[in-house]
Amino acid sequence: MMEIINPNTKFTFSKHYTVTSLISIILVAASLFGLFTKMKYGVDFRGGAEIQVKFQESIDLNQMRGTLKEEGFKVQVQQIGEVSNHEFLLKVAADEDNLNAVTDKVSKALTTDYASQGVEIRKVDIVGPKAGKELRFSGFQAMLWALIAIMVYIGLRFDFKYSPGAIIALFHDVTIILGVFAFTGTEFTLQTVAALLAVIGYSVNDTVIVYDRVREHEQKFSHLPLKLQIDNAINETLSRTFLTSGTTLFISATMFFFGGLAIRDFFLAITLGVVIGTYSSIYVAAPVTLIFQKLTGTNEGSAEGVKA
Repeated sequence: MMEIINPNTKFTFSKHYTVTSLISIILVAASLFGLFTKMKYGVDFRGGAEIQVKFQESIDLNQMRGTLKEEGFKVQVQQIGEVSNHEFLLKVAADEDNLNAVTDKVSKALTTDYASQGVEIRKVDIVGPKAGKELRFSGFQAMLWALIAIMVYIGLRFDFKYSPGAIIALFHDVTIILGVFAFTGTEFTLQTVAALLAVIGYSVNDTVIVYDRVREHEQKFSHLPLKLQIDNAINETLSRTFLTSGTTLFISATMFFFGGLAIRDFFLAITLGVVIGTYSSIYVAAPVTLIFQKLTGTNEGSAEGVKA
């Protein structure tokens, strides 16, 4: 493999663990606050309707918002695709009892008010509040099961002393991504859940690479303290991390900026996940493993309990 960074570098990542741990705790705490107080759920999770509409001629977005508001509708309007396509997505909020009626009225108002502009209702998606709540629960449940499965895998693949670090790193990554969504007002949708599950897989893969190298060091240099073995392992895998994370980040950032509105939120989560996941593999998973070693009373420099 091409080496961008010399594998014999001697960066002492462990000396920054106190500062980075404090930063991570603050970010996670702030993200949890945002998750429970500011999270904006999409139609999939809160209930409502989405109407995709296309015009033959140019339409003023602000004028459409004003027209629908004057007619008493609670509708968010955003442009999708290229400006020249004259295509918009309307998100309709209403009670479960009158959701279908309100959606029909919005569609009728559009076809009436903008008949001269060649309006076409392309798609209408309706989700009731009860179904939205169930979907939201299922989404978080899927992430929970993914974390449990990964914890078991790490424990069997390496040693259970590594599992807490991997799980806390994944919790750290997902929580901060959700916090960014909450504080930026980005809607949390089923698409976001799919992105977070992808992030969980990507992040744990990065962590496993480091753990695998640490295990090799424990077998070869059992007389060395675990902190030094972790530093050496991270240095040796730094080139691989730079290449894989850099390549993935370039692609995800490109799709975020140029892929269009339909996939923007998905790739926002992926882009954040690559950055935060790479950080957590070095500055979250590793120090948690050291803390767990101290709590369990494992002797420094011992390779005991590490599987071949």
